[in-house]
Amino acid sequence: MEGSSKLAVVYGIRPWILPAWYNILVIFVVTEEWFSFIESEPSYILAWAPHLPANYFPDFFEQVLRKMEAPLEQLIDGLEIHMLFGFCYECPIGWESLRISGVRYFWFARKDTLLVSKMNVISLNQPEKLQAMESPRSICHVVAVPYPGRGHVNPMMNLCKLLCSKTPNLVISFVVTEEWLGFISSDDKPVNVRFRTIPNVIPSELDRANNFPAFIAAVLTKMEAPFEELLDRLELPVAAIIADTYVAWTVQVGQRRNIPVASLWTMSASVFSIFHHFNLLVQNHHFPADLSEQGNDRVDYIPGLTPICLSDLPTILNGSDRQVLHYVLDCVSSVPKAQYLLFTTVYELEFQVIDVFKANLPFPVYAIGPSIPYLDLKQPCSTTSLNGPGYLQWLDLQPRGSVLYVSLGSFLSVSAAQMDEIVAGVQDSGVRYLWVYRGDSSRFKDCCGSQGVVVPWCDQLRVLCHSSVGGFWTHCGFNSTLEAVYAGVPMLTFPIFMDQNPNSKQIVEDWKVGWRVKKNKVGEGEHLVSREEIAELVRRFLDFESMEQMEMRQRAGKVGETCQTAIAKGGSTDVNLDAFIKDISERHHH
Repeated sequence: MEGSSKLAVVYGIRPWILPAWYNILVIFVVTEEWFSFIESEPSYILAWAPHLPANYFPDFFEQVLRKMEAPLEQLIDGLEIHMLFGFCYECPIGWESLRISGVRYFWFARKDTLLVSKMNVISLNQPEKLQAMESPRSICHVVAVPYPGRGHVNPMMNLCKLLCSKTPNLVISFVVTEEWLGFISSDDKPVNVRFRTIPNVIPSELDRANNFPAFIAAVLTKMEAPFEELLDRLELPVAAIIADTYVAWTVQVGQRRNIPVASLWTMSASVFSIFHHFNLLVQNHHFPADLSEQGNDRVDYIPGLTPICLSDLPTILNGSDRQVLHYVLDCVSSVPKAQYLLFTTVYELEFQVIDVFKANLPFPVYAIGPSIPYLDLKQPCSTTSLNGPGYLQWLDLQPRGSVLYVSLGSFLSVSAAQMDEIVAGVQDSGVRYLWVYRGDSSRFKDCCGSQGVVVPWCDQLRVLCHSSVGGFWTHCGFNSTLEAVYAGVPMLTFPIFMDQNPNSKQIVEDWKVGWRVKKNKVGEGEHLVSREEIAELVRRFLDFESMEQMEMRQRAGKVGETCQTAIAKGGSTDVNLDAFIKDISERHHH
């Protein structure tokens, strides 16, 4: 911590440590400004003071807490003397024998979100304790590689949090592009997760929707080389790579380097089965298909799936642009060459599909979901936020189960014409609502009143778990679906793209915890749902006195209990996470 009183304490321990321990190197890190204050102090031969840029402190205290970690880690990466990172609750975290005369050991640790020394653990009078300290060989170092998209980065980070909560001996290098590092908050990541970056070799996230095929092509062809260069620079040997299925080149990297790869599938297991068994669609003349004639045809031959209409298959199977489909199929075809398959779903929700792959793939298959931030619910959340009025405070004032939560995702959205109908329909329904809308919110101006709140962002899982929320209008992204299922909240489904159609089908037909927002065809153009239809549907959806709604809420509650049981001690997810950690740790130590 900056400040003369704080520096005096830390800097003043040098005379105690260095004469007694000639083989300890103390690296004293300060800002450039503080370096100018203390550089005239008497120095010790093994005390070294590299420094950080001075421009990280416009708002002093907050910046100390939030802005020092990234430049400090960059500084550590550039040290000529390398450190090994691990994690142990009250012990130094690693050591390395160094090829520098008189310097044999270097000790460092983390506390909370800061890197700190742990001199209280090392007894200056008992050098034999150094030999008993844990070697980095006991540290299991995992490299996590998400696909660069919000719906993929989030479940990967949530999985990393779950893994870290299981064992203190796990270190995770979380690899993203430099741009994505700016999108991710480090405030709530575990101390043993370290961000590592590769250059921005792919198109910007801000332009991803404008040319989606080009974005995927760049991910598949441009990221591999800088990733391998990063692997060469990592301090600890890598025990395993956990990679999103859509960064398929990681499987080849693992093969070349003899590192096991766990392929993380962030969509439903049912969607994985559809792509994995794509050849069956071709054999049964359901690909290519004309949905205007075959849309209601039932597909009843995909292993593990209940019968599904062609119109409910992923949208890329029916589009005219086959390039994205080919990319997806190539990525899915790489999975059998990996060493693990991880599903972010809950086993009990899709056990028939998961059992198919358990029986047919030659390696462990684990359902480790729901890969959502439920651990964060244990942390307090301030009800005042950057969103202004405080949406959680507003929810606290609403009757139980009376609020419709509306969110249509972070990537693709509906047309302006359809959005106008949705806004008008929800307004006309008279139902209370909390709406997350990331675009131009002018269409909401002067129409909310006390009926609703519109925010650009919210803590979605915390909102869904709030007692006043009675329903969720969702685009059916799989992460949002899992969060609603976990919270036991019924859904109005409005799928837009990719896997959202089959997710909607699961919600409505398989789990029976939601309704579809029906669509009427307008000429040859867009399927537009009118404001009158929406208003009527929303009113019925939140009608507490309806027997149909009471039964659906009960089913949603039971599905939520299924998720709670899975993550509890001895549940399917808990057991699978333990088994995965045990397996990669044993591979590493052997």
